[in-house]
Amino acid sequence: MDCRGFGIQALAGAGLLAAALALSSAAKADDSKVTVFAAASLKDALDAVNKACAAEVGEAATISYAASSALAKQIESGAPADVFMSADLDWMKYLSAKKLTKPDTERLLLGNAIVLIAPASTARDSTTEAKLEKGFDLAGLLGDGKLAMGDVKAVPAGKYGKAALESLGVWSSVEGKVAQAENVRAALKLVSTGEAALGIVYQTDAHAEPGVRVIGTFPEGSHPPIVYPVAETADAKDAETSAWLKCAESDTAKPLYEEQGFTVLPGAQ
Repeated sequence: MDCRGFGIQALAGAGLLAAALALSSAAKADDSKVTVFAAASLKDALDAVNKACAAEVGEAATISYAASSALAKQIESGAPADVFMSADLDWMKYLSAKKLTKPDTERLLLGNAIVLIAPASTARDSTTEAKLEKGFDLAGLLGDGKLAMGDVKAVPAGKYGKAALESLGVWSSVEGKVAQAENVRAALKLVSTGEAALGIVYQTDAHAEPGVRVIGTFPEGSHPPIVYPVAETADAKDAETSAWLKCAESDTAKPLYEEQGFTVLPGAQ
């Protein structure tokens, strides 16, 4: 049996269970508390923002982190969320089209980038950096290893990553070596634990995980702009949600996002 492959499957399964438990926890949250569904890549920054905002608005929000796709589907199924923070425009548009958000509250909050990472503990070529350009030898860098990515059909980081690899003309050379994960943090974990030789994640994820190192940054023009929209859901608790969201978009929150490597977009505040 290929133990490495088994490890990847087991970790993915554990991630799915953790996401399900997190969503279940949110569903049971105190009705008086603001409930936020946020993309997994926001965790470190948003945990800090939530703590800071608790001092301003009187109470911390309950936050569930998972892939934007999973969260949007949960909201569509009736999960009690007040705020949706997505890692791409597509899933926000998905909910907006179904009238499950309040259009006047939708904002483009943050920007990000995607990077190619390797395990920090890798002894071989530990200082290697890759120039991510047209036709670069990604297959050669991988060797017999796996490339960890978010689900390329649903998870924003996976979609951005596949778009970049196609734009650079190397997707076909590595497609068979891709280990798809249910969210970007699960892909990050596969690399930090050595289950995957390389991975594509947001630069903010790499910043938050000492177990990986960045070996290259994908050119901005190789993929659609990476933006994080935010909105109140159609069923949001008005006063409490508005107060929390105002703080999460304010000068109080800005440096906390920037410390994790996000760009706060103009007009977000």
